[in-house]
Amino acid sequence: MRSTRNRGLGQGLGGGTTITTDTHAQPALPVLPLPAATGFPRPPHLLMVEDEPDTALPLVRTLEREGYLVSWVETGRDALAHLARHPADVVVLDLGLPDIDGLDVCRSARSEGYDGGVLMVTGRATEADRVAGLDRGADDYLVKPFGLAELHARVRAVLRRTGRSESADRAAELVVDHQGVARVGGTELALGPREQDVLRLLAEHRGQVVARGVLMDAVWSSGWDGSPKILDMTVARLRQKLERVGAAARIVAVRGVGFRLDD
Repeated sequence: MRSTRNRGLGQGLGGGTTITTDTHAQPALPVLPLPAATGFPRPPHLLMVEDEPDTALPLVRTLEREGYLVSWVETGRDALAHLARHPADVVVLDLGLPDIDGLDVCRSARSEGYDGGVLMVTGRATEADRVAGLDRGADDYLVKPFGLAELHARVRAVLRRTGRSESADRAAELVVDHQGVARVGGTELALGPREQDVLRLLAEHRGQVVARGVLMDAVWSSGWDGSPKILDMTVARLRQKLERVGAAARIVAVRGVGFRLDD
């Protein structure tokens, strides 16, 4: 059995593997551009179901760079267990799994109430294969080999078709002034001093990644000798407060770099 690989959010289920965003301290890096996943009310959660690490890891990394939260499991049983506990916006589902055929995974997920998107990824290229996948509940069907740009485009299209981005229009705007006072839909948020400082810095670079080192130095000073996890805990509280009031803005963790405030 392969050991569970953990890079942040999520847990390996049933002995499988889950990969998501890591937030360990890293050296300050330049500000990065806005990802293609922007425009959604929060970072979309993708579940990658693929039993070959050499195939899965590059896909996970590139999707994370696009701003998605990505979990990875290696078997059909682990995929169904994950969906029962951690609903995903889109499942990127390989059909050639070692335990359950991907077609049956899709059918089971639908029968158990999963209503998110399903993008099947496979080397089965005949029309009959595509029809079978769509009949079992898939929203789209991507044949290997494929380019990463096409994968990104198809994931975005599935998100739009399944309505996962509709709430963006209903979410309230986040406004942060130069002192860090934040208002969502005109209502002021109750923030602590450190929370205000972190949110103000992220808002000043809205849509761009602010390095962990930059945030730590600016908010806690370079002389801070406590745990760097203080930043992660502060961001976690900010996320909860933004979600609680229905803010359109979300704080996204970019693995190995820092955090970004997206609308």
